[in-house]
Amino acid sequence: MEYRRLGASGLMVPALSFGAGTFGGRGPLFGAWGATDAREARRLVDICLDAGLTMFDTADVYSAGASEEVLGQAIKGRRDQVIVSTKTGLPMGDGPGDAGSSRSRLITACEDALRRLGTDRIDLFQLHAYDAGTPVEEVLDTLDTLVRAGKVRYTGVSNFSGWQLMKSLAAADRLGRPRPVAHQVYYSLVGRDYEWELMPLARDQGLGALVWSPLGWGRLTGRVRRGTPLPPGSRLHSTADYGPPVDDDHLYGVVDVLDEIARETGRAVPQIALNWLLRRPTVSSVIIGARDERQLRQNLGAVGWSLTPEQVARLDAASHRPAPYPHFPYERQEGFARLNPPLIAVPERAA
Repeated sequence: MEYRRLGASGLMVPALSFGAGTFGGRGPLFGAWGATDAREARRLVDICLDAGLTMFDTADVYSAGASEEVLGQAIKGRRDQVIVSTKTGLPMGDGPGDAGSSRSRLITACEDALRRLGTDRIDLFQLHAYDAGTPVEEVLDTLDTLVRAGKVRYTGVSNFSGWQLMKSLAAADRLGRPRPVAHQVYYSLVGRDYEWELMPLARDQGLGALVWSPLGWGRLTGRVRRGTPLPPGSRLHSTADYGPPVDDDHLYGVVDVLDEIARETGRAVPQIALNWLLRRPTVSSVIIGARDERQLRQNLGAVGWSLTPEQVARLDAASHRPAPYPHFPYERQEGFARLNPPLIAVPERAA
């Protein structure tokens, strides 16, 4: 397993980390993801640690806290071997204080997460969404308090827009508070919006990307193809509306190229999709999920080898979409590119 610094911090994280969204299995969304219990989770953690995957990501909202509880049981007795990442900020109830990033909510959420995880510290504590109703100064001051108390070691955010992230970073610098070191983002071969605004921001400001749903909400597993119905066990049957939208023609064009490269390399389609992400700028770790041992072992096979430059170029071309405003007027203008060189090359001809 390759290890990388998480952004500009000193924390070393594995190139692949494990997402515990399948642990617990409560509710319509997370129940469709999986219902891994403590015994099964411990077996999956065993396999991860044997492969050098030491970082485990969860959130309080995953199965209403059950994911944190199951993960805590699975890592019991080996806490010092793992990096625990969790998130808070999304609604956990209908009460006025059950969502957001107020001082009260963050302190309570941290204490609840520590209890459910059965630990005395959280290695990476992330804001699951931007809270426009709470002053950023209050948020940063509270996170600083948790860091100084030893309950949190690093902080990060998830699903922030560019202006929300820069506002937080600028305020942290102004106030002398710890900066977020990570941004947990959606990024995949069928969802490359991260590249236009957030990737250059991350490179400039020293944030590491933790990639969620790297297989496009289950669309790049190798089981979804043109002209065939969704496989019976696909979570897309019940969860497609919760995830990022993908145009079918675009999806099938990407899958066609993945199939070609799978035949050339002897690798599985998901392994190719994950390997493509591992070499993208600013990516510190790609979060993989698995309902069972077979899926986990397959996803772990994404490391230890590399796509060729020619194969990467074909995937780039097949997955490229026109730039959104305000980027599109300048995407292919050489003069502007000299002023603002893109981190990702724009294909000469998009497939």
